[in-house]
Amino acid sequence: MQIELSDIDERRFGIRTAKATDFGHHDIPYVFRFCASERVELLIARCSTLDISVCQEMEQRGCRLMDILVYYSNDLRKNTFCHDLKGIAIRSFRPGEEDAVRRIAADAFRGYSGHYHSDARLDQHKCDKIYEDWAYRSCIHKQVADDVLVAEFKGSLVAFATMRTISQGEGEGVLFGVDRAVQGQGIYRGLIINGMRWCASRGMLKMTVSTQITNIAVQKVWVRLGFEPGPSFYTFHRWFP
Repeated sequence: MQIELSDIDERRFGIRTAKATDFGHHDIPYVFRFCASERVELLIARCSTLDISVCQEMEQRGCRLMDILVYYSNDLRKNTFCHDLKGIAIRSFRPGEEDAVRRIAADAFRGYSGHYHSDARLDQHKCDKIYEDWAYRSCIHKQVADDVLVAEFKGSLVAFATMRTISQGEGEGVLFGVDRAVQGQGIYRGLIINGMRWCASRGMLKMTVSTQITNIAVQKVWVRLGFEPGPSFYTFHRWFP
């Protein structure tokens, strides 16, 4: 179980925020004691869907469900990564392209249905900014992402994918964004395949991705490329007086 104050969310919203993850039913009293002692205003808590008693206890304590996150993974030993996007090149991002990546994120994630946007008490414009900031920080901080892949079309960047190493044998495609003007042309699929290549080129045997359970379109892409569903998690918000 892990719980800590979220400085980045406090800066974003001006609200004292804590985040809790990987907790079970027996950890819940401690989570709430932590929030009381630290004068937390907003708790963001993510727990496994495997134990329904945790979900029910969180509801009893006034928490509201904001989203359900589902993970998929791909055994890279079973793939050949064949893909050709005519006229579109996918490569690693270059220094100086940070603002272009931020712009794509702003367009792609406007009004996105993540747990922040699902909370009506949060400023929706500030929720949009989360993804812009996340994409930008992925370009400039190795603590956020090990690499950022970009798709270039007619001399302009139109999509990106952030990649990070989970362990020696596993990589993760974390954040993907495609400019709305070019969606539906297979660019996202190309990013996923190049993410798999990125992992395989570093000796990794598995690639992991995640999304909200309602995001059916990307899950269809994953399944067609050999990804299989894995763990899933509830995300709760609890506001305190």
